[in-house]
Amino acid sequence: MPHTPEPDEDDLDAIAPPQPVFHVEQALLGALLLDPHRIDDVKGITADSFSTAAHAALYAAIRTLPRPDPAEHAKNTKWLDRVLATALEEARGLTASYLHALVQVCPWPRHAPAYARMVEAEHARRRLLTAAERLVHTVHDVSLPHPVQTVLAEADALAAVVDDIANRFPPRSGVLPRTPAPPPTAADDTEAVEEEQLLLATATARPDDIDAVRWLLPDDLTLPLHAGLWQCLTTLARRDEPIDPVTVLWEAQQRGLLDDGSEPGEILRMLAEPAGSVGHWAERALQRSLLATAEHTGRRVEAYAGDSANTPFQLVAGARRALADIAAVRTRWQHAAGATPPQQRRAAPATRAGPPTTTAAHAARPTRATR
Repeated sequence: MPHTPEPDEDDLDAIAPPQPVFHVEQALLGALLLDPHRIDDVKGITADSFSTAAHAALYAAIRTLPRPDPAEHAKNTKWLDRVLATALEEARGLTASYLHALVQVCPWPRHAPAYARMVEAEHARRRLLTAAERLVHTVHDVSLPHPVQTVLAEADALAAVVDDIANRFPPRSGVLPRTPAPPPTAADDTEAVEEEQLLLATATARPDDIDAVRWLLPDDLTLPLHAGLWQCLTTLARRDEPIDPVTVLWEAQQRGLLDDGSEPGEILRMLAEPAGSVGHWAERALQRSLLATAEHTGRRVEAYAGDSANTPFQLVAGARRALADIAAVRTRWQHAAGATPPQQRRAAPATRAGPPTTTAAHAARPTRATR
C-alpha cells in the first residue's frame, strides 16, 4: 500500500477533538475498512454526520467505492489504496498509516451498527446546537428589516431539526434534559422602558382602547413595576371602574406595587404623559417580548445541546418544551399584527410625541418582568 508523503503524519491525532465520539468514529471506520460489506448494516448517517473532515472523507469514499471481493480484500490492500486516494481529494492530511490505525483500534467490526447509532446521536446534538445558535444570532441582528418574521423563520428551522431528530430517536415520555436552563438575559434597554411608560400613560388616558390589546400580558413588559401597572389597568378596565392616574395608583398600592420603594409622585407623573396610541405601544412591547422569548429559547436549547450527557431523547423533550414558549407568544403576535389599529392622528395631551408606528428591529431587551 503506497505511503502518502505528509510531513505531519500524526496531525490527525493531534488536532482530533478529545470527545468520545471521535473514538467512536474511528471504530466505525475501522470496522468498515476491515469488513466493507458491513456498510449494509450502517443506517441513518452520511459523511456530514462525522465530526472531522478526514473522517467524513473516508466514510464518503467507503460508501462510494465498489466493495472488494472479500477473499481478495483479505490478501491485499488494493481497496484500501483506492479508499485513501479517493478520500485524499477532500482531506489531504490522510495517510496510509492512519487507515491502518483505524483498523487496529476497532474492537469488534460486528458492532458497526451500534457505532453508527452513536455517530448519528452526536450529529443530532451538533445539528441542534447549530440551529439554536442561529436563532440567537438572528435575534441580535439589528440590521434585519423584518426581525419578527426572520426570527420566527429561524424558530421554525430549529423546530424542523427537532422533529427530524425525534423521527430518528422517538422521544420517551417524561425524559427531560438534566442541564439547568440558563437564566434570562438581563440588559439595559432604555428605549423599552420609555416606550412602556408611554403605553401605560396612553392606556390610562384612553382606557377604552385597552380591550383591543388583550393579547398583551403583564409578563411582556420588561420591569416588574410596569407589569404590575399594566395588570392594574386591565383589571380596572375589566371591572368597568374609573381609570385615571389616581385610580391606577390606588390599585397599585392595593397590589403591593409600592412596597419596593416606588414613589407615588413619580408614578403619577409617568401616567400623566400619554402619546401616540395604545395599540402601537402594545405591539412594540409584544415584539420585544417575542424576540426576548426566542432568544431565551435559543439559549436554553444551546445549553441542552452543549451538554454531551444529554441523550437525543432528552434533547427532543427539552427543545420542544422550550419551543412551546415561542409558540405561545407567536399566537398572540399574529393576533396583534392583524388587530392593531394604525397610529392615531389626533393630538395627544402630552408634551412628548411618539414615533410613527413601526416594527423595526431592536436588540433583545432585558429579562421579562417577574411577578
